[in-house]
Amino acid sequence: MIVNGIDVTVTGVPDISEHEIENYIAYVHENTQEPLSSLHISAAENGQVELGYELRTQKFERIRRITGYLVGTTDRWNNAKRMEEHDRVKHGLQH
Repeated sequence: MIVNGIDVTVTGVPDISEHEIENYIAYVHENTQEPLSSLHISAAENGQVELGYELRTQKFERIRRITGYLVGTTDRWNNAKRMEEHDRVKHGLQH
């Protein structure tokens, strides 16, 4: 089921309400400070529940350092600065 845009699966807890699920979502969010992608609620011993969850992947922006400037994109650079970036030695990752 989908609750507040989050894919939620419930196993072994037949009488759980949507309000309870929303509280579990809020609990996980308060403890992680990250948006959830999915939440799995399952029955545990002594009437407790176990929570399993996946966080949404975070988008990131590439930051470049060119002669002392930290920038995200090069679209506002003049031709000289673009050529400087083009001529730089680029180091790749080796496997």
